[in-house]
Amino acid sequence: MITLCGFGVSNYYNKLKLIMLEKDISFEEKLVYPWQQELLGQSSPLGKIPYIETGNGSLSESQVILDYLEDLYPELPMFPLDLFQRAKCRELIQHLELNCEWVARRLYKESFFGGSVSNETKLDVKYRLTKGLEAVTKISKFSPYILGATFTAADCVAFVHFTMIQLATKKIYNENILEQVLPDISSYMQLMESRPHVQTIMQDRLNAIKAFVRLKVKYDG
Repeated sequence: MITLCGFGVSNYYNKLKLIMLEKDISFEEKLVYPWQQELLGQSSPLGKIPYIETGNGSLSESQVILDYLEDLYPELPMFPLDLFQRAKCRELIQHLELNCEWVARRLYKESFFGGSVSNETKLDVKYRLTKGLEAVTKISKFSPYILGATFTAADCVAFVHFTMIQLATKKIYNENILEQVLPDISSYMQLMESRPHVQTIMQDRLNAIKAFVRLKVKYDG
């Protein structure tokens, strides 16, 4: 049995959860917040979530875990079978994460957690995020899924990160940068939201946010 450790506010947690639901993998969930170092132990060397616990030990880093799950449960593949197309799928995931989500997360302190970021940071993020999204458009198809006719791991990654990017940019810039760079994004997000497993993680995410807010109020108050 695999145990997914973390909490449902994290888009990287939801990336893995959606992958496991789509691959019909039996798993359990263990609530772990990033500051609970006593629970992390040796499972996550940098103290990051998510990570998984297995009968063979633990694994951290979401992309490593995704690749492990794909190898362990090949019955319902989430990557194309053709080797080059598999590489293209991983290429897109890399762009989505390193050149888009990791750029946008510099806004999260203000957009989600009540802090503030400098105007200089906001301008830099807007420039770099736009460039990252433009790169995504060059290797995406949105016909109807991000790589074409077949739902893949790249869709699981894209949806959870696009969700966070939309929320953050609307909050900071009062505009959805995704819609400006990716003209088909609205229909794509609607398609994704129609999938039952996506609906599950979004409802669980909402419940996790409510629990997180109650916890924050308890400790802040």
